[in-house]
Amino acid sequence: MQGDQNPVKFTGLKLSKPKTVAAGIPAVLSSMKHILEEMNAFRGMQALLKLNQKHGYDCPGCAWPDPDDERSPIAEYCENGAKAVAEEATTKKLTVDFFATNSIADLGNLTDYEIGKKGRVAQPMYLAPGDTHYRPISWEKAYERIAAKLRGLQSPDEAVFYTSGRTSNEAAFLYQLLVREYGTNNLPDCSNMCHESSGVALGEAVGIGKGSVKLEDFYEAEVIIILGQNPGTNHPRMLTALQKAKLNGAKIIAVNPLPETGLLGFLNPQTFKGIVNIETHLTDIFLQVKINGDMALLKAITLLLLEEEDKHPGSVFDQAFIAEKTAGVEEYLAHLRTQNFEQLVLESGVPSEKIREAAQALLHKNKIIACWAMGLTQHKNAVDTIREVVNLLLLKGSIGKPGAGTCPVRGHSNVQGDRTMGIFEQPPAILLKNIREVYGFQPPEKHGYDVVHAIHAMHRKNAKVFIAMGGNFLSATPDTEYTARALRNCELTVHVSTKLNRSHIVHGQEAIILPTLGRSDKDIINGEHQFVTCENSMGVIQMSKGNLHPVSDDLRSEPVIICELAQALFKDKSQTPWQQYATHYDHIRNDIEKVIPGFDQYNERVRHPGGFYLPNGSRIGQFNTSNGKANFNVADTVTTPLQPGEFMMMTIRSHDQFNTTIYGLDDRYRGIYHERRVILMNEKDIHAIGIKAGDVVDLFNTFEGIERVAKGFIVIAYDIPESCTATYFPETNVLVPVNSVADKSNTPTSKLVVISIKNSSIKR
Repeated sequence: MQGDQNPVKFTGLKLSKPKTVAAGIPAVLSSMKHILEEMNAFRGMQALLKLNQKHGYDCPGCAWPDPDDERSPIAEYCENGAKAVAEEATTKKLTVDFFATNSIADLGNLTDYEIGKKGRVAQPMYLAPGDTHYRPISWEKAYERIAAKLRGLQSPDEAVFYTSGRTSNEAAFLYQLLVREYGTNNLPDCSNMCHESSGVALGEAVGIGKGSVKLEDFYEAEVIIILGQNPGTNHPRMLTALQKAKLNGAKIIAVNPLPETGLLGFLNPQTFKGIVNIETHLTDIFLQVKINGDMALLKAITLLLLEEEDKHPGSVFDQAFIAEKTAGVEEYLAHLRTQNFEQLVLESGVPSEKIREAAQALLHKNKIIACWAMGLTQHKNAVDTIREVVNLLLLKGSIGKPGAGTCPVRGHSNVQGDRTMGIFEQPPAILLKNIREVYGFQPPEKHGYDVVHAIHAMHRKNAKVFIAMGGNFLSATPDTEYTARALRNCELTVHVSTKLNRSHIVHGQEAIILPTLGRSDKDIINGEHQFVTCENSMGVIQMSKGNLHPVSDDLRSEPVIICELAQALFKDKSQTPWQQYATHYDHIRNDIEKVIPGFDQYNERVRHPGGFYLPNGSRIGQFNTSNGKANFNVADTVTTPLQPGEFMMMTIRSHDQFNTTIYGLDDRYRGIYHERRVILMNEKDIHAIGIKAGDVVDLFNTFEGIERVAKGFIVIAYDIPESCTATYFPETNVLVPVNSVADKSNTPTSKLVVISIKNSSIKR
């Protein structure tokens, strides 16, 4: 239907050679350009000078940690952080006149980029059944409509409550509390689509679904392995940590199907060398794997290490650590001895001499950090692949010591904190016990819907109300047309949002938009400036306190919205102090301390500059698994059979993008400008199927006999392994089958979609 996905609009493709170095002065200029397009210079400087400062606000972009010690007083942020702030702190706003002028059909003809550039939603909006335009509604009437619909459902399980990774700890805690008091665990969140595989794998292996390293460990590491991650675009401040690690003698091994610029070289714009164009070369060994060739590569490396350990026992593996701290090594090594090195080389796509070079770099080192992101997590065998990463670290004794450990690099800025606060469809027993003791109601124990299960439930009309605390659910999820039908089957869809997005256009019978404050906005309650808190990728809890005047006086914070909705829903039947929570966020944190482990003296400790670390057993070599050990895992490699004319496609971000938020139309590092409807292909593959670079093609997927099509993509010859292709999301999410998911984690397999390619009737 109209508006389900981005319309085909070619915007004028221009190509140049991919860059060989990231950041530098071009990043500074790009940052300023985006800021000045959205606000005046004074507001822009106000925003940037407080970004990621100890008494400022947390970046609304990625979850890379801030330094524990001194931070730059001028620019403790990266180019994409500045873009995220420009997008959120824009002075453009959507008033009643905008919605009166623009129908749902009109908005559906816009791309996600065009929709996002319209500005902030300035007041609550309501779409009545059968209506064509959103109309203003008061906060009180909006709450009453939502509450009445929820109370009218036959079961609380007919409602779905989604959460994005931007939501603060305070809002996440209140949201899960409201949902459980209402009576369901239907709490899907963006973790289900990104790092769920990491949480499952690490939970099984080491007893906690979080990474074990601190930022300072990068400065002590001897080897850093980066797998399935593009830090130059997705976590640019990571480049500074890698630069410092290199200066301290670390070797960097990069594993990726694409030779990403941010893995190659770095110009730090805050140093003299960076300003005068003297770069730091980052990657020592680049291993260009086929899509999903990572497990075969890891096994091949580990097999070479095992051969050397057999020749010189105790010289390669940390036998004392293995004996004291781990379980299952005999079974794992027996499995490894059955592997054929040449076959693993073939499956990985990496030349054998490069694999041997990587093994040599690891041979006598034990301060090893392994970092990864969605290039590992969004595959059918994602959990086993991450367990294979852990296997290697366990053999080397590289967990629970300085300079070593696991580092899943999270995407959105508080996605890890949301899970800590209880946003999880499978709540742990300790959480339910503590809620019962503190609040006096029995929370539900039955597991709820994750993202994929929620989509199916809405599609079947088993779920009738969808409420999203932030995010752009439709553009973030797989199988766009299927998901769009699921949302349209709802009786009511509600979005707590800062800006307009496609999920407001693909709606239920009724739809409500509740406009909220952003991270950079001042949050004043009863004359007192409030702050919220976030958790970064390395388990630090720190305050976030906006400093900009909101663009509208009719915005409310997420914690206040939740409290007011709860009061409308429960009336006087709840013992939870919802009204008190809305008067000061210290009251929320006082009760988080009672419910969530690790938050003792929360209000006091979070006011310390830089915040505090949560407990993490794997960081100190204590593994809270069922057997008290770190566990090895045995799994086979997985290959994807392709028919003639079929290819593996992975979805990627451009450099002008963070998740579903599209800042611009350039992918500067890859040399792709002013166009997003592109497919990157190996030159041999282009010739093999009788097309040429610059042609317009349609992309097809037929998983489970259902044809999915994404029309109108320009072919670009690129340095990518044969049989592999890459496209930007959300434009090709329509091709990701909703039923193609990772084992155990149920994460959509967005990094491996089998496609065929045909010439399109669409012209450029």
